[in-house]
Amino acid sequence: MLAVLIFFIVTITFFSPIFFENKSLKQDDITQFLGSSKALRDYREATGEEGLWANSMFSGMPAYLVHLQWSAEAISWLKRAGGLFLPHPVSSIFFSFLCYYILLLSFRVRPYLAIAGALAFGLSSFIIIGLGAGHNGRIGATAFMPLVLAGIHLAFSGKRLLGFGVTAAGLALHLRENHLQMTYYLLFIVAGYGLVRLIEAVQEKKLKEFGVALGMLVPAALLAAGTFFGQFWAITEYSKYTIRGKSDLVSTAKGAESTDGLSKDYAFSYSNGISEPLTLIIPNILGGSSANFLVQNENSDTYKALVQSGDNETANQLAQYSSAYWGDQRLSAPYYAGAIIVFLFVVGIMFADRKWVWWLVPLAVLSIALSWGKNFSSFNFFMFDYFPGYNKFRSVTFALIIILIAMPLLGFLGLEKFMQQSMDKKSKIKLGIAFALTGGLCFFLWATGGTGDFTRDVEKDLPIWFLNALKSDRQGLLQDDAFRSFMFILSIAILMYFEIWKKITPIAFYAFLGIMVLADTIVVDKRHFTKDNYQRKYDVGFEINESDQEILKDKSYYRVYNLQDIQNPFGEARTSYFHNSLSGYHGAKMRRYQDLYDSCIFSETVNVINGLRSGNFDFKNIGVLNMLDTKYFLFGPAKNNYLPNPYSNGNAWFVYAVEKVNNANEELDRTGKIDTKTTAVINDSGFTGKVNTDSSATIILTEHNPNWLKYESNSSSGGVAVFSEIYYPKGWSARIDGVEAPILRANYVLRALEIPSGKHVIEFTFAPKAYFIGNKITMASSWAVLLVLLGTIGYSLKKE
Repeated sequence: MLAVLIFFIVTITFFSPIFFENKSLKQDDITQFLGSSKALRDYREATGEEGLWANSMFSGMPAYLVHLQWSAEAISWLKRAGGLFLPHPVSSIFFSFLCYYILLLSFRVRPYLAIAGALAFGLSSFIIIGLGAGHNGRIGATAFMPLVLAGIHLAFSGKRLLGFGVTAAGLALHLRENHLQMTYYLLFIVAGYGLVRLIEAVQEKKLKEFGVALGMLVPAALLAAGTFFGQFWAITEYSKYTIRGKSDLVSTAKGAESTDGLSKDYAFSYSNGISEPLTLIIPNILGGSSANFLVQNENSDTYKALVQSGDNETANQLAQYSSAYWGDQRLSAPYYAGAIIVFLFVVGIMFADRKWVWWLVPLAVLSIALSWGKNFSSFNFFMFDYFPGYNKFRSVTFALIIILIAMPLLGFLGLEKFMQQSMDKKSKIKLGIAFALTGGLCFFLWATGGTGDFTRDVEKDLPIWFLNALKSDRQGLLQDDAFRSFMFILSIAILMYFEIWKKITPIAFYAFLGIMVLADTIVVDKRHFTKDNYQRKYDVGFEINESDQEILKDKSYYRVYNLQDIQNPFGEARTSYFHNSLSGYHGAKMRRYQDLYDSCIFSETVNVINGLRSGNFDFKNIGVLNMLDTKYFLFGPAKNNYLPNPYSNGNAWFVYAVEKVNNANEELDRTGKIDTKTTAVINDSGFTGKVNTDSSATIILTEHNPNWLKYESNSSSGGVAVFSEIYYPKGWSARIDGVEAPILRANYVLRALEIPSGKHVIEFTFAPKAYFIGNKITMASSWAVLLVLLGTIGYSLKKE
């Protein structure tokens, strides 16, 4: 109860503006999410139903990874109750404390020590920085990883029934956060643990006990997986059609790799430099965050040098190069574990049981190697090419979560062992080695200032006087943090060397250790999580302007294309907040849509912008943008910055000619060259070849919602109608007058139907089995997990 109270107090204190100033977190990714999901949230509020298709971005895509609520109410209730009804996502920090505390207890670390270890894990900057960025799913998934490990360890430590319940609940809570990259890293940790326990079982001839424990965990994992069954089915099904799946093109545009998964350049765009993991012990060893500009500090040498230059224009230009960070990444913030934790990790290597060392140390090494990404290409490219599923993930620096879980665990196992034995000569030598490796490194860097040149490659040609100032500031940041870490390590080493807990009350030692851990981590966290991370409550950051208001007067069904950032058209969700957008913000957009952008949309966009600048542009010549029903363009300043397009093809139209092609390359190439109003490109053996010959034929959209569209057609000859809706084969069905009709793919990304002559009612319905069947399994499994957890806890308490 004391631990829970401490975790609760630390949580509300760290996030005090939320609880005492009625503010909310300002998270860039969540702001984008609010824009992307606005239409889906409005539909749910208005109808009580789930919108399964997101019309508001990328001209339409499945809503699985945008905003979709699955029937896992039992797990949601468990999270709310277990998190003491703290608001989301702050509750993830509380769960980080609580779950890691349970993990340490399961390994028989005494409770008061476990409190300090839990605080260290929950306040690691990996978690705090992730929360500030809006990576709520990643941090939520991270928070429950220790609970899964605790359940597994309980099962192998004789408490099989309790281990069964805790594993099932922990894994269900983890999977609910829907961040499969963290699940992937969790599998590495679990596999390492299983291997160590298997070797132990073979050596001690206890394979039967190993099998019984494993036999309890397999159904627990399956039960937890059932709570995620619908989501996993939908995501797995959809993934094949996204940029994480294999391209249909023989060679993709702009030299992208035609592989099953992300391209290497994209996957490893964020890779740690070789020395970057040293931020685990010295956060500013590479200057700290790339968002920290030295010019903002009037006491910095950089600021003084720019002021003394006397050239305001030059100073303003150089200011953009004044980032304190001088590592390899374009954008970065240091993942700091805590100097005390790194020291204790080495103590754990010296004192903890060998089986835990053989489990956790190789995992720590693997974690660092994975985080190096392209900077350790011989290993990581092999993983990318041959390890199942690894090529689906990017931001490989997230792999450091493995070492961030491993270090406090091994560290406090080592400290627990150290406190159980007397201080003899051998123990003193081991403690001295641990101090020399960690404190010695910090002392050396403080005394020498390091051996780096404190510059980046892009800075080599900057003026010498400016570079000297940059180097001075960056070296100062390194030395200050090296000394800071050294003092924290020294203080704990002294307490351990003199066995202070034997000379004073043990509770005083535990309290001091906890306070030191808090001081070590929170000060660094506050560098990256400041008052600027908060905003007025419910301020989503999207202000409607005059152009939006004018466009919204049009009550028909159409799309808007934002041209304000041609270099990053897929990096904004503001347009999606108000309109159905051609662009959007999402890491799993459909691959064919990305192909279309690379091959056709981008070039047409350039033509539109050049035409607007010259004041003479013919919208008839942008066939791809017209087929996507781009009725309005946004450009320039916020006021009166829209332009209507009178030549958009509309919601649907009959074509007078069809070009049949043989493969995806021909399909994409011809789509960019045809007149999309009159001609369609089809690569489908099911097409019969009949086209429309009636110039007065009509087809109009009469009703629509995210899951259903209704059209009425009238044609004396019948033929092929193209619909300005994105083709997705898993869940969409079409009916003409109630009779199912096959959906053709036209113009690389759109839907088409062969429609008979006469008047007809055409309906498209999105009813994916992954949702409607998977959701039932998800709901049933969720309640089963909750009942299992409560039952096993109750039985274990009764047995105790």
